[in-house]
Amino acid sequence: MMPRDECLKILAKHRGDDTIVVGVYNAGFDWRRISQSPLNYYAIGAMGQGSSHGLGIALAMPDHKVIVLDGDGSLLMNLGSLVTIAAQAPPNYYHFVCENGDYEANGSHPIPGRGTVSFAGHARAAGYPHTFEFDALEKFEAEIGRIMSLKGPVFTTLKVAPGVKSPHDFAFANSRETHRQFTAAIADILARRPHAGK
Repeated sequence: MMPRDECLKILAKHRGDDTIVVGVYNAGFDWRRISQSPLNYYAIGAMGQGSSHGLGIALAMPDHKVIVLDGDGSLLMNLGSLVTIAAQAPPNYYHFVCENGDYEANGSHPIPGRGTVSFAGHARAAGYPHTFEFDALEKFEAEIGRIMSLKGPVFTTLKVAPGVKSPHDFAFANSRETHRQFTAAIADILARRPHAGK
């Protein structure tokens, strides 16, 4: 098991300036602490929707990488999204699932199939062309550059344990100002496209 925040610190080094990141619950709160950006989209409040929100963004923004930081409990609430994502096959979609075996946001109750379910196996069966699973930081760090260079959709399971606890600032994640900053950042990207205004 790897500390979740240490995994995300490794991933943050490969983010890129115009990469959009969809973070759910604890992964999202950790990401805010590690890699602040107006292009962070916080899917907090409707468990399971992060993968679908990320898909919509990836399809709308095909020239920009979209990273989804999902949780195992969240993905279990929307496993059908894996089939839809694979069928749409967005080449800019990078799906990371932080697997700790718990519904951590709701009191750390164990998820169904804890210790036996294979999320990478689900993704592979759904049709994701690239799937990975890591339980050691050094192996993840050695492979993350290659993972982010692949044509998506790409699915990666990270076997994690909670690291340094991040503030659970639901007011920030769901505020109008946070949403305004995200939409303004997307509008800025669109305005910089060569065909903008034509």
